[in-house]
Parts: sequence; C-alpha cells; structure tokens
Amino acid sequence: MIKTSDLRLREIINISDGKKLGLIKDLELNLEEGKIEAIVVPGPGKFLGLFGKDNDYVIPWENIKKIGVDVILVDLNGTQTK
Repeated sequence: MIKTSDLRLREIINISDGKKLGLIKDLELNLEEGKIEAIVVPGPGKFLGLFGKDNDYVIPWENIKKIGVDVILVDLNGTQTK
C-alpha cells in the first residue's frame, strides 16, 4: 500500500524523453469505483504550480509505468493537457 501523500513527494519522469515534469499537483478520483483515474502535474513554465501557463499534464493512471522509491515513470505519448 502507498499513501497519496507519499505519491505527491515523488518526481514525475516522462520515459519517452527522460524529462522531469515535477511533482503531483492533484489527483482525479473516481469515487464510485474508489480508484485514481489520473494524476495532474503542473505544465511547463509553472513556478511552484502557481504562476505560468494554465496547461497542466493530466496523466491517466494507465500511463503510469512504474512507481519507484523516489520517482514515478510515466509515458506522455498522447497525454492531454488541461
């Protein structure tokens, strides 16, 4: 088991280009099924998740490839911004 607070402390890395995306800003939850649908990471150019462009990465749970001790590896091919 892992806590959501632990997830928020891990760096998100895109495996397709090795780019660091930052830390999880928010989670999209399906309350009816009791599961995480997607993670939300601040888009490029945001400072502390506050200032900058409004485009956040919305990464569907199925695009998460590996959750490690320090990082979460994701595949952003075809991922939308919000």
